[in-house]
Amino acid sequence: MSAAFFYALAGAGLFSIGLHALLAHRHLLRKILAINVMGSGVFLVLAAMATRNGIAIPDPVPHAMIITGIVVAVAATALALVLMLKLTAETGQAVLPGRKKEDNP
Repeated sequence: MSAAFFYALAGAGLFSIGLHALLAHRHLLRKILAINVMGSGVFLVLAAMATRNGIAIPDPVPHAMIITGIVVAVAATALALVLMLKLTAETGQAVLPGRKKEDNP
């Protein structure tokens, strides 16, 4: 098993763990953390695929995309945390309002 395959497998595992947490939890902070774990999995898969046909020199374009993605993820996380704090101040709860039973068709 090559290192690239191991990294891609670990990235896919991180993505699936984050997706499960995103769907399973109602608390917004846990959802934000789950999205960050999913992003880390995507970055790990992208880094694993950065090799050039078995040559030891990696392709710099996926690495630049990873660095740009990390910066965007930090900014999106900060925005999500601010929105979560505003929602918590407004409603007193850090969860999204769910559908009521009478709203179901």
